[in-house]
Amino acid sequence: MSNIQIDNVDLEQLVLQENISSAICLTGSEIQIGIKGDPSLRETAMNRCRYESDIDRLFDEIEPIIEELLLCRGIYQIFIGFNNDEVRTCSVFDPMREEIHEAASLASPEYVERHFPKIPYKVKSDSIHKLYTALIESELHLYLPEHLQNLSLHRHAKWQAMSEKDVSEVIATLKVMRNLPEYYLRNISISIVQSVVRLQFNCDGTQIVHAKDFGNFIRLNIP
Repeated sequence: MSNIQIDNVDLEQLVLQENISSAICLTGSEIQIGIKGDPSLRETAMNRCRYESDIDRLFDEIEPIIEELLLCRGIYQIFIGFNNDEVRTCSVFDPMREEIHEAASLASPEYVERHFPKIPYKVKSDSIHKLYTALIESELHLYLPEHLQNLSLHRHAKWQAMSEKDVSEVIATLKVMRNLPEYYLRNISISIVQSVVRLQFNCDGTQIVHAKDFGNFIRLNIP
């Protein structure tokens, strides 16, 4: 029995090392992870002019809507593609499916009302917790090998949604990062479930930052 337990512990540690999102969920908040992309894109980044998209032209209208989706409506994860005007959302009302929207549509209050039901942030957070509780207590959880069951239980025991303050802080920096003269933001995804912000700049590298450390990331990297 002791050998099996040691093996499971080793497997848990290996999964944490291999899976960035699991590591962020189960360790401290001071996390910044960089993933290098295509080196040819980094080398030519300074020679490529930034494309002004609809989301750039409408951003002053869209920015408060993005914050509202995360804080006051059912969205728990959002992806914003500045170059292609693509907005991908995941909702607690249909948690297994991702929806795709044109960014310009978010400038329409009628469109927002039709597609994104309102829900208080605490109710949304509590609902996410209940959904994972139900999953852990279901037969489906038994199909996981023991080391993954342990990890999911540890993660669930420590889980808290991203704070409303952290959500607002991230949203408030989007325009600044998009308007950087050299290495500007191409796309971003924000997950209140994982408290993770994933950023891609025109140099193709990916930065994965814990929400609680996002302010420090900005101070260190944004002039």
